[in-house]
Amino acid sequence: MKKFIALALAILISGTLMVSCGGGGGASKTAAAYAGDFSGSDIKIGAIYINSKDDTAGYTFAHHNGISTALANLNIKKDGHLFIVDNVPEDKTQVLQAIDTLVGQGCTIIFGISFGYIDAMNEAAAMEEYQNIIFSHATGYMSNEKNFNNYFGRIYQARYLSGIAAGLKSLELGNNSVGYVAAFGTEYAETASGINGFALGVQSVNPDAVLHVKTINCWGDEALEKQAAEALISTYNCCVISQHCDSAQPQLVAQDKGVFGCGYNSDMSKQAPDAHLTAPIWNWDVYYGTAIRCAIEQPENFMSVVGNYYGGLKELFVDISPLSVNCSEGTKEITDAVKALIISGEWDVFSGVKLSYTKNDDGTYTVNKADADLKTNDGKVVLKAGGASVEDSVITGSMNYYVEGVED
Repeated sequence: MKKFIALALAILISGTLMVSCGGGGGASKTAAAYAGDFSGSDIKIGAIYINSKDDTAGYTFAHHNGISTALANLNIKKDGHLFIVDNVPEDKTQVLQAIDTLVGQGCTIIFGISFGYIDAMNEAAAMEEYQNIIFSHATGYMSNEKNFNNYFGRIYQARYLSGIAAGLKSLELGNNSVGYVAAFGTEYAETASGINGFALGVQSVNPDAVLHVKTINCWGDEALEKQAAEALISTYNCCVISQHCDSAQPQLVAQDKGVFGCGYNSDMSKQAPDAHLTAPIWNWDVYYGTAIRCAIEQPENFMSVVGNYYGGLKELFVDISPLSVNCSEGTKEITDAVKALIISGEWDVFSGVKLSYTKNDDGTYTVNKADADLKTNDGKVVLKAGGASVEDSVITGSMNYYVEGVED
C-alpha cells in the first residue's frame, strides 16, 4: 500500500476579502467581511441585466441573487433602494438609455453585468454630469481612476474542480469524449481560460480525455446553446457536457440525451437532476456587499479602496455547487484535496506542475505532483515544467490559446 499523504481537507477560512471598506458582523461565511446594519442608508443602487431578473438559473439569476443576498446582509431593503433595468442587450445605445434611467431614479452606483456593456459604461463614466456616479462593470477590463471599475474572479479554479468531476465520470463510463458549449473561444481570455481550466481538471483524472468545444459566438442564446449541446453529443458522442453560457439549456439537453453535465453560474441540479454533476458558481454577494458598503461609507475613495476586484476560492468568491449523487466515487475526496491546495497557495491551475491522484488501499486518495510543461494544443510550450502559475494579466487579458487535449 502506498503511504498515504494526509491533506488538509478542511481549512478555516476567515472570509476576509481582498479589499474591504470595514468590518462588521457577518450573517454567513461570505458576508463576514462586509455585512452590517445599514438600514438607515438612503443609497440607491442600479443594476443592468442582460436577461430577466426573474430567471431561476444561470447568469442573470446568479447576479441578482448576489445583489439580493448582499442587501439582506447589509440590512437594506430592496424596495426603494434597488432599481433594475433588465433584458438589456449588448447594444451601446440601449445600455446608455438604461444608465440614464437609473441615474434619473437617483442611483449613485450602477452595476452592469454583461461583458458587452463595457463601451457604454466607459463612455458614461467619462461624462461630466456623471462624475459622482460609480460605474461597476462585471467581466470587463476597462476602468479609470475615479468612478469606473471592473470585477471578476478566478473562476478557472472552480472550473478545474468541476473538470475533475467530469473526468471521473468519463472514466466510469469508459468514454474519453467530453463536450463544452462556449459563448466564445480564444477571442476572449475569459472564455479561453475557463475552457483550459476545465480541460486540465478533466485530464488530471483522465489523461486520455479530449475536450470538444462548440462556440455559439454570443454570451446567451438558449436556442444556440441547445443546438450546440445536441451537436456535441451526436457528433462526438460526448458523455459529459459542460458550459460557459447563460442558461441551463446544455444541462437540459444532457438529461434528455441520457448523458451528464456540469453547469455554470448557479447550481443547475434542479433543472437537470438526472444529469447534473456540479457547476462552477459565483458568490457574487462577496463583491456586491463590499462595493455597496464602500459606496455608502467612502464613495469618494471607491477606486482606491475597492478598485478592480479579482477574487477566487480563497476569498470565497468562486466555488463549485454541491456534488450531486450522479458523481463518481472519489469526486468529493479529490476535489476537496485540490481545493485545499489552491486555497493554501501551494498550487494553482496554470502552473508547470500537473496533478494526478492515487486511490490507496484504505480508500483514501493521494495527490501526486509532477513537473510538466504547460502546452498549447498545437504543441507550443507556454510555461516550462516546474514554473510558477501563468500571470493573472495573461489569464484575464491575453490567454488566446487552448491547452493540449482541447479541440474546437
